Amino acid sequence: MNQIDNRQRSGGRASSSRNGSSKNVSETGRRTGQTYRTGSSYQPKRGKKRKRGPQYNITKILLAIILAVAAFICVMAAVKLIGGRKAKETEVNTPTVSETELRKEVKVDGISIAGMSREEARDAIEKKYQWGMKVTYHDDQYELKNLLDKKLDSLLEEIYSGEPKESYTLEFDGLDEDVQAEVKAIAGKWDVAAKNGSISGFDKSAGKFVYSGEKNGVVINQDKLASDILTQLKDKNFQAVIAAEGKEVAPKITEAQAKEMYKVIGTYTTTTTANSARNKNIELASEALNGVILQPGEEFSFNKATGERSTAKGYRPAGAYLNGELVEEPGGGVCQVSSTLYNAVVFAGISTTERHAHSYEPSYVTPGEDAMVSYGGPDMKFVNNSTTAIAIRTSFADRKLKISIVGIPILEEGVTLSMTSKKTAELDAPAPVYEEDQTLQPTEEKIVKAETKGSRWVTNLVTKKNGVVVSDEFFHNSTYRGKSATIKRNKSGVVIPATDPATSAPETTGVSPQGPGETTAPHDNETAGNSGGPQGPGTTETQPTQPQGPSSTTEAAGDNGGQNVIPPNPFN
Repeated sequence: MNQIDNRQRSGGRASSSRNGSSKNVSETGRRTGQTYRTGSSYQPKRGKKRKRGPQYNITKILLAIILAVAAFICVMAAVKLIGGRKAKETEVNTPTVSETELRKEVKVDGISIAGMSREEARDAIEKKYQWGMKVTYHDDQYELKNLLDKKLDSLLEEIYSGEPKESYTLEFDGLDEDVQAEVKAIAGKWDVAAKNGSISGFDKSAGKFVYSGEKNGVVINQDKLASDILTQLKDKNFQAVIAAEGKEVAPKITEAQAKEMYKVIGTYTTTTTANSARNKNIELASEALNGVILQPGEEFSFNKATGERSTAKGYRPAGAYLNGELVEEPGGGVCQVSSTLYNAVVFAGISTTERHAHSYEPSYVTPGEDAMVSYGGPDMKFVNNSTTAIAIRTSFADRKLKISIVGIPILEEGVTLSMTSKKTAELDAPAPVYEEDQTLQPTEEKIVKAETKGSRWVTNLVTKKNGVVVSDEFFHNSTYRGKSATIKRNKSGVVIPATDPATSAPETTGVSPQGPGETTAPHDNETAGNSGGPQGPGTTETQPTQPQGPSSTTEAAGDNGGQNVIPPNPFN
């Protein structure tokens, strides 16, 4: 009865809900957790889930893949961590090759190394074979490097890298190159070259060179020494003290022979100007070179030999080109000394290593055959490429500067060297320099100093044998600047009467007070615009080492008096 009443009450409420407000339906649904359809009839759903589309499935798949990858990464990290720990444990606990102990009985020259690591085995063998081999010569000794180590290393590598044998013997074959290297070092320490009789000094008061006597040399017998060392190695006498043997070697040239063999092998003479200051500078520089001796392989430097050309040394101000401008500088004229020396050196067959042309064509040598110098800058250098000492001899008198190279002839008998220079191009002079002169008419111009063209020259080295040319080869290039003309004119439009010629100063003619040719002769201290090759004006050229050729006593004549006369030999 109560159940019927309840159903009726429930049905009544439901009916009321269908016919009444939808609000009641909604509230009833929320209370009971059920959803009802609207309409004439409906039944509540029994837990039916909402149907999902294909997008939902893709999301699930992607999520699964991401989770799987993350899991894989975690697993790999764990494996790596565990593997690293195991590797460390293995590294700590597993012995290296050098620490591996032999598990069987092995002997080297009767020394048992069973149960030893490689280092322990080495120590045991070296304890028996202690190295201390020496070579002596007179009161000196040389400790040989340990030649045992190389063989011992090779043997231990064989034992510890494979299945070892029961017995091994240290062998010392195959060390010939190592022994020869040690013997060469020993010979380099104790060999003494024989000294030939040679020029050794210059007595300026007597004007003669001094000669020193010959001296025997010593050469270590390398073949015997190498044989003795190898014998001691094979006998395993590693504490041996071996006496080296040296034999005397006589020089090739005695003092008496040297006096006969030394002579002038190259000479050159130039004529100076009448300017006293410039000539004094030439005299001082030539005196600084007189008697200079160069040993085989030694390089000569003009700037080093003469030093700074200063007033403190007695050098006087004279015409010199500084940055292309003619100025009065202490040492003006010294370039004539370096150029004269340069020619003598070339004719002697000696290798020049540095040479620079002047800014402007020289007057005392043929253009292309000069050598400009400036202290602290361009230099003139050469190397004694002979096997004996050479010397420089100079003289200056009556405006004649003569420089000679004294030595034992470097080249074959009958062979001579000379230079030939040819102008290959003429270069335009710089623009004229105008000077205002109101004594001239407005349309009048007067050339005070004519322009000088620049030029390019190519110089060849000519080798002759008994007067016949055997080679004529390029030597070097030289480029010289031109000089601008000086022209007077009147641009003011005002003409002032000239003063009485009898009382007026003489007009400039382009001749400097230094003396004839002084304005065209480049001198010392030239620091800019130095020519010397295809580069053109304003460049410098370092002369490459000349090919060794025959000695010559024939000079190319300078345009101011180069000489080719060889005086009798006064140097013995």
